[in-house]
Amino acid sequence: MKIDHIHFYVEDAPLWRNWFIRQMGFQAVGGGVWQNHTLIEVVKNGAVCFFLSSPLLPESPVAQFLRSHPPGVADVAFRVQNIEKLIDKAINYGAKLLQPIVQQPQLKWGKISAWGNLTHTLIEGKGNWEPGIENWQNKNHLSSNSPTPVTFSAIDHVVLNVAAGELEPAVNWYEKVLELERQQTFAIQTDWSALHSQVLVHPSKLVQFPINQPASANSQIQEFLDFNQGSGIQHIALQTSNLIAATKYLKQANLHFLEVPPNYYSDLQKRQNIPLTAIELQEIQAQQILVDWQQDSNNNQSEIVPLLLQIFTQPIFGKPTFFFELIERRFGYIKGQKIPAQGFGEGNFRALFQAIEREQIKRSQS
Repeated sequence: MKIDHIHFYVEDAPLWRNWFIRQMGFQAVGGGVWQNHTLIEVVKNGAVCFFLSSPLLPESPVAQFLRSHPPGVADVAFRVQNIEKLIDKAINYGAKLLQPIVQQPQLKWGKISAWGNLTHTLIEGKGNWEPGIENWQNKNHLSSNSPTPVTFSAIDHVVLNVAAGELEPAVNWYEKVLELERQQTFAIQTDWSALHSQVLVHPSKLVQFPINQPASANSQIQEFLDFNQGSGIQHIALQTSNLIAATKYLKQANLHFLEVPPNYYSDLQKRQNIPLTAIELQEIQAQQILVDWQQDSNNNQSEIVPLLLQIFTQPIFGKPTFFFELIERRFGYIKGQKIPAQGFGEGNFRALFQAIEREQIKRSQS
């Protein structure tokens, strides 16, 4: 199983199409009208594809979504091996069948309800998926589609926030329905707030799906839930092969990122066997990038340690709800084996939590 695409519900699909082109280096690849009531725009960068839908009429499902939630992710679509099996399991565990299986020339697809108002489109087969869009237009000819230096190679992970007490039921649901498996757990706490998190990973390793719940009344997760009016996707992480260069370009394109406090980098330099040169450290600090690696006191200096580099945007829809993460998983060489950075570093997770927390405190004081 792997992520096929992400579907955003927004108030103005062409406006957000242009935003993704200008601010994040995407290209418009198509668009059209669905069932006369919904306008759909499709943008792509490398292996990452986003559908952007806005309502044309009140009966559009997008209009219904926006009456209950701010703009954000409504559907995470997966390519699967056996759609009938997964849909049967989903129904057995309480999901609603929102779209019975549709047979197309080279693929079939259906849609199920998931946690909260999130849905999952399930796609089996080859070829590009499109849900019967009328008046489809190929938009590769747009002049704004000039190539950019930023390429996203994959959706690294998608993060779901759920209400207090819902973490275990949500994890159980995704284990049983989509066959995800538990990996890392996190319990982050500061003087201000706290959260609990469970990372789920599909056996294919192509889907990582962390789920967070608040562990204090003033948790940033609770703030998300309040503004989002329920559970929802907090952020999507996009993989890139050169995060430093990508960040420089996107900042020039006026994409705004969370700030990292200076003590983060002074603390970083105190760690043993830091696998970065002084110049690399300067570049990472200049771009406000978080970096983590597996600490091992027995590290052989001749080995190259896998590195995890991450940076996070400000919320893109105005309210403190959805944001993007950019991530680079650098390969290392341990005992002659090429190994990528895996999982999530607790140091980076805590630094992200604290960065969002600082923004939350600013809002509470304004």
